[in-house]
Amino acid sequence: MIILGIDPGSITTGYAFLKAEKGKVDVLEYGVFHAKATLPVEDRLLQIVTELEARLDVYRPEALAMEGVFFAKNAKSALVLGHIRGAILVACRRRGMLFSEYPPKIVKQAVTGDGSAAKEQVANMVFARLGIEHSDLPLDASDALAIAWTHANPAPLSAALVARAGKPVHRKKKASVSEWKALVEKMGGTIQ
Repeated sequence: MIILGIDPGSITTGYAFLKAEKGKVDVLEYGVFHAKATLPVEDRLLQIVTELEARLDVYRPEALAMEGVFFAKNAKSALVLGHIRGAILVACRRRGMLFSEYPPKIVKQAVTGDGSAAKEQVANMVFARLGIEHSDLPLDASDALAIAWTHANPAPLSAALVARAGKPVHRKKKASVSEWKALVEKMGGTIQ
């Protein structure tokens, strides 16, 4: 399976194409799409998506893994990021790609074992895991590699669920609102 990892941004969008096959993950290409900050949003969208589509036609990935939505304090920034995410998602879905998103905390946990790791730690660890030399590219590129790597390697929770398959399931009482809130916060989300 070929996986596209995306770390969306309105000026710099990180991307990574990985090939996952029989437990082995190979890097096909990674980098950033960069649009000039002085361009209007619609022109930045067009530039980023045009560059992405050219690479989609080369690698023909089956899956898109993107960094999950976060709650920004600046509504305008969040709206622009939403436009970028939407344009990327449409370009990929037109090609029949499956879509998964991962919160930053989950990606950090999967790559480094620490959900609060610094971006530099994530970059160092993902380069080591993929057997590639450290790069001077922006952290958006290493973030995209980390997102794609997370998709290619099932999370510990998934592995635990697979290991439990066939064992009796003991049903618990329904979780309370406070228990759900605690779980969402633990996973990096917020409830308003």
